[in-house]
Amino acid sequence: MTDRAPALDDSTLKFGLIMESAQAHQKLAEAHLEQLKAHTQDLDGVVRDEIRRTLIEELQLLTAESERAAEGLRRIKRSANVRMGLLSVAIAVLCTAIPTAFMGWVVPSKSEIAALRAKRDELAENIAALERRGGRLEWRYCGAATRLCVRIDRKAPSYGEKADFYIVAGY
Repeated sequence: MTDRAPALDDSTLKFGLIMESAQAHQKLAEAHLEQLKAHTQDLDGVVRDEIRRTLIEELQLLTAESERAAEGLRRIKRSANVRMGLLSVAIAVLCTAIPTAFMGWVVPSKSEIAALRAKRDELAENIAALERRGGRLEWRYCGAATRLCVRIDRKAPSYGEKADFYIVAGY
């Protein structure tokens, strides 16, 4: 060193070396920060891709599960429709069978109707014969002894040897 240049003391030299070292570390830190930023951007893309892939897988699973659930609901609907159809048919059969059975039990058959008509005609003939023979008599029990008496026609003449027969009212 020359006489003219002031002598560097050790502390200045140390300070210079520390500054140079700090500058080197700063450049190294900046380089690392740049690398970190690049990795972060790459990591951001990787994370997004991973999230997309995971989301797509989960949505596919959800879609498959939804389709299975929908198919199960369709099967239940078909089963319910079949059951309701069978129930409707059963109710219709019962609603038809019960009145038919009741009518078969209560309503007389054709032969019974014919027999009842014949009996009615016979009874009508008997009633007509009774009316001709005095069946229209109006009679009741009279007096304290409750004797049998009839209504007579007072305008008609009396008959018999002692005139003790009278015409019954209505004949």
